[in-house]
Amino acid sequence: MDARYKDEIAHEFELCITNTISRLEKSDTHRPFHSALLSEHVLFWSRFERSFSTSFGQRTIERVSKLVALAGGAEASGNQKETYVELSHNQLAAIDSHISLIRTGGLGRPPNWEIDLASVLNRVSAHGEETRVISDLWWLKDGRNHYMSIKTVKPNIDQTAEAKRDLLKLKAHDENVGVYFGLYYNPYGDHKSDYAWNPPMGVFDFHRDPVVLIGRDYWDTLGGIGTYDQVLNIAQAVGVRTRKQIDGIR
Repeated sequence: MDARYKDEIAHEFELCITNTISRLEKSDTHRPFHSALLSEHVLFWSRFERSFSTSFGQRTIERVSKLVALAGGAEASGNQKETYVELSHNQLAAIDSHISLIRTGGLGRPPNWEIDLASVLNRVSAHGEETRVISDLWWLKDGRNHYMSIKTVKPNIDQTAEAKRDLLKLKAHDENVGVYFGLYYNPYGDHKSDYAWNPPMGVFDFHRDPVVLIGRDYWDTLGGIGTYDQVLNIAQAVGVRTRKQIDGIR
């Protein structure tokens, strides 16, 4: 990875810690039962972890992912990409029906991305409708557009279902684009097959669907083989400095 991108990624990691510390200087919400039952030490670190996780999972990961895509050879990349797609009324109806069935457990079979997509692609009709899709991450590489919905590593069924709705729309509009549902680390192990968070399992096949990227697959898809380890190494180097910052505030 080019040194410039390493420095920019390191800056994003460090900025997340700096911003978290800054937010903690503001008054905490009044939580009388927490204060009665827990020590000040526990309350402080609870606030810190909650603030850090929110910022890291929303802003930092999106921006770092954009930088990694560029470092991996993308010609352009961006966050919160707005895309207008035109689909037939039948395709939109098929997507809505599919999302409704997976949310209510009425699909009648396990999810399968290829089958699910084919059921939408086959529903072409003469009348079309334009709709907007917002993607957490977009990148253009080798003339091909890629779109990713980035979620917390333990997403709920609503988040996952809406992400699938967007991915189906993008792919139905243009079969040549790449679409992905991304979890930036795997809380259950090193392999995709280890993933075990049950609530969204009826939306995607998290172990087999090619659009689902978890942990190493997430980063290596963005930047090439070995990128996951490089990003972790950058974070570890930044951690040497940020741990000293954190130790100094308590």
